[in-house]
Amino acid sequence: MGTKTISLSEDAYDRLKAEKEENESFSDTVRRLTTGVRLADYHGVLSDKTAGEIEQIIADRQAERTGSRRKRADRIADAFDHGTEQEER
Repeated sequence: MGTKTISLSEDAYDRLKAEKEENESFSDTVRRLTTGVRLADYHGVLSDKTAGEIEQIIADRQAERTGSRRKRADRIADAFDHGTEQEER
């Protein structure tokens, strides 16, 4: 197998070196870090029913968070309004 020479900035080299395990070459480190699971590898793993249930749970939690943010924003606005009214007196 042939070799290639590449240039890395010092910060990129430091990051790569930090990821390098003992007794591992830089080539091995690059291979380990770039050989990963692709999301497409999981396509079709869940049944349509399970996927739908997960999507519903996510949507419900997003709605809860949106509601919580709205309530918090309303409380802040009310506190600000009350503080402004007291300063005007």
